[in-house]
Amino acid sequence: MATPAPIVTQAIKQTRRNNQSRDPIPLNDLEKRLLNEYQKGLPLSPTPYADMAKRLGTSEALVLKILERLQQLGVISRVGPVFKPKQVGTSTLAAMAIPDQQLEAVADQISAYPEVNHNYEREDRYNLWFVATAPNQERLEQVLADMERKTGYAILCLPLEKQFHIDLGFPLWC
Repeated sequence: MATPAPIVTQAIKQTRRNNQSRDPIPLNDLEKRLLNEYQKGLPLSPTPYADMAKRLGTSEALVLKILERLQQLGVISRVGPVFKPKQVGTSTLAAMAIPDQQLEAVADQISAYPEVNHNYEREDRYNLWFVATAPNQERLEQVLADMERKTGYAILCLPLEKQFHIDLGFPLWC
């Protein structure tokens, strides 16, 4: 089973690539609090960003502006729901064996699909891993076939057989 380290490494690479710098991205206290307090869930309400702002002691507009900035810098990839497997639609874990010199370009192609939650690099023959989700099995198969056609690389599908919950949330700043 993968440890979080490759995921963190990929996130750092992505952040640096988007930021066009090897320097760390400075974050203010409000940005750090926002990331730390809401990494594991948004308020379930008609106004989640306003609720977050109230708890953080700021405005909804500023919360939205911060999230947009962090996404543009590559600090975060998306803000949205994560559903338990097999509750809504269908999904699969997938892996690809990509030559190192093409890994970044293929990862960018895979990330461009709205059906892809995230992807990350692992140290193995299968070095690009991602989760793809679709409303039904037919659509999932179409998306995976399109990925193979566009990238020229085969996809190894690893559909869920037994569910485990691994909480990857951790304090970001102490």
